[in-house]
Amino acid sequence: MPPFLLLLLFTSSFIHGHAQSPPQTQGFISMLITQNGLDFVKDLLVKKAISSIVSLRLPNIEKGTRIPFLGNVYLVLSDVTIYEIDVASSVVKPGESGISIVGSGVSCNLSMSWYYAYSTWIGPVEISDQGLAHVQVEGMEVELSLGLENQEGSLDLKLKNCDSSVKDISIKLDGGASWLYQGIIDAFEGNIGSAVENAITKKLGNGISKLDSYLKSLPKEVPVDDHSSLNVTIINDVLLSESSVGFETNGLFIQRNDSLSIPNLLHKNTKLPILCTNSSKMLAITLDEAVFNSASALYYDAKFMHWIVDQIPDQSLLNTAGWRFIIPQLYKKYPNHRMNLNISLSSPPVVEISNQKAGVHIFADLTIDVLEEDEVIPVACISLMIQASGLVKINGNNLVGTIRLDDFGMSLKWSNIGNLRMFLIQPAIWTIIETVFLPYANSHLSKGLPLPIIHGFTLQDAEIILSTSKVGVCSDVSFAESNKHFLPFIM
Repeated sequence: MPPFLLLLLFTSSFIHGHAQSPPQTQGFISMLITQNGLDFVKDLLVKKAISSIVSLRLPNIEKGTRIPFLGNVYLVLSDVTIYEIDVASSVVKPGESGISIVGSGVSCNLSMSWYYAYSTWIGPVEISDQGLAHVQVEGMEVELSLGLENQEGSLDLKLKNCDSSVKDISIKLDGGASWLYQGIIDAFEGNIGSAVENAITKKLGNGISKLDSYLKSLPKEVPVDDHSSLNVTIINDVLLSESSVGFETNGLFIQRNDSLSIPNLLHKNTKLPILCTNSSKMLAITLDEAVFNSASALYYDAKFMHWIVDQIPDQSLLNTAGWRFIIPQLYKKYPNHRMNLNISLSSPPVVEISNQKAGVHIFADLTIDVLEEDEVIPVACISLMIQASGLVKINGNNLVGTIRLDDFGMSLKWSNIGNLRMFLIQPAIWTIIETVFLPYANSHLSKGLPLPIIHGFTLQDAEIILSTSKVGVCSDVSFAESNKHFLPFIM
């Protein structure tokens, strides 16, 4: 699943101030795989399983039998190999007790060598013969019953039952005495059927075991950048219904390489929210605002929301001469001095998401610094209250976005150069926000945050749905056949 994570700092709801630590039993990123998604994964599994069974070598089959008029016959089939297999139809059925996958109309072709020897009742003379045989198995049905549970924060996939049954077998001999054809069929038909059933059942069982190991090896945190990761520990019971499989992850931002504690699981059977307007989508991901609350608090506490601006498009605003008619006393006290703008967020951003849009409220302090030789002199500080709205979209497996300025307010926090006329300063501050602050924020938002998607899978035709305090992603998926990390049991 990333890998399933996530997502856009400005596209969910942050609370003003530090985010409180929510209960560990609550999951804040939920994922729902619909019936169409399960069918897609099932088709992929069936295809890979077929490729793993082709060229499968079966154990030798030996049997002694008595044939009228011939006596005791010793028969051996060796080099028994499945060289072709076809599955006419397959279905996946989720339910409250687990998941079943049924393949019907399975046929396979086998090649083998045969050898027989017998001693006649006429005398102690041994007669032997050998050749090749081609076997066709028809009407086979294979059923796997799987259990899927949360085990200490990882998905636990268990094979509860694996059955297969063969309906018809036909054997064609090459070489040897054709008058023994019917005798060989009578002697080996049941043995061949049992060997095929056992071999396929064992191969699928080993494959499920390896897939379970792969799921358990998936990381419980997904890197977002050099400083933060998303905690994707599975929370609560896996939700199984007649048409979907759902699960919740912790979903909160944490510092990179922090040790993850296994939460006390709250076993419950709730219905995961699915917001998709198109019910045919394979996958639905819902993110609670607490995800972004945690991101806001983490980056704020790590002091990443602080910038020294010394280059802007209108470079005249970084010299006191550019402010001579706006703040005359600044120019009078520091004529033609270079300046820096020191921008620091005074609290974590507050993002509000509704059915119509994602909006962000940013509270920042802008300090005007004058540079005099090697000295930096703070001369005034202006408090800013910025209102912006955002656009959210999908780029690959990342959630990306842009924000635009809607409005802002300002007030003087302190000044060492006397009172400032804020209505004169406002156009200059608007220009600084539009040309410096927003482009900087958008450059980071355009990189996006990774959704929790397993390596090798890619979102397709994704749609974003905003609702109260939540962001929903509804999408189909594709799979890169070149991926060697997923489905290791085919190797």
